[in-house]
Amino acid sequence: MAKKTKPAAPKACAILPDTVLGDDVALAADNMEAILRSPSYRLAQEDHALLEKTELRGVRMLLELQKPELVFRQHAIESTVIVFGGTQIVEKNAAERRLSEARRAAAAAPGDARLARDVSRAERLLERSRYYDDAREFARLVSIDNQCEESRKFVVVTGGGPGIMEAANRGAFDVGCQSIGLNIKLPAEQQPNPFITPDLCFQFKYFALRKFHFILRAAAVVLFPGGFGTLDEMFETLTLRQTQRMQPVPIILYGREYWSKIIDFQRLADDGVIDDRHLELFSWAETPAEAWRQITAFHDGRSRRGAG
Repeated sequence: MAKKTKPAAPKACAILPDTVLGDDVALAADNMEAILRSPSYRLAQEDHALLEKTELRGVRMLLELQKPELVFRQHAIESTVIVFGGTQIVEKNAAERRLSEARRAAAAAPGDARLARDVSRAERLLERSRYYDDAREFARLVSIDNQCEESRKFVVVTGGGPGIMEAANRGAFDVGCQSIGLNIKLPAEQQPNPFITPDLCFQFKYFALRKFHFILRAAAVVLFPGGFGTLDEMFETLTLRQTQRMQPVPIILYGREYWSKIIDFQRLADDGVIDDRHLELFSWAETPAEAWRQITAFHDGRSRRGAG
């Protein structure tokens, strides 16, 4: 015996609302307000929730590609000098304060190995504080003679953060010149340093697009002592030059004593994992004037060869 099936419930759209004449005017007014409030009616470019969707990643990347490019053209920036370096290398007074605080904390807990380690690290960072001064002086040298024309060359660009980056932006600021900061949105809040030219400070979500803008107009790369971030930027640049995927530029490692302890470049060549000629992709510098001389000599030489 076949089971009886219940009759299907009427579809919602088949049930007419119980309204009286004139109610539709009020309902339409309410509906119009709902239409105007709806995210679907918002212009796509003003719909922040839409732009944050995973599916719109490509659009966000395109915006990060195009926005700085338009601003650089507006400011007639032809070329840049990249300064990379550690966030923890600060000016001497700040390094001395950090060491003093570490020593007080260690004295209050003599058996605490971590606090004793903090003292040791703070002592090393105080020794490295001279690199802050050198980065600041280097940026002064680079900036002061190259921003007098309508188009600007050798504009200092940093990651926009503290430490060596701050020092380089500060050096340009000292002599009344422009400098660029390419800041990055990180899980821990990071504010840009206060010495960047306001119109040339950008915040990025994507490391890849940030790196693209570092390299695109680079006329030189100077790497001061730093940690993982600086090492990442160093090897990214060296790899791009090794594979000839970027324009020829001088890559200068500032502070041979530091870098030769961190990386044994000669061992890489001796073990055959890089070619001997790849050791010529970078050079060393110990003073701001020496680093700047290497950059000007490189570009003067290229100009002469081009003229010949």
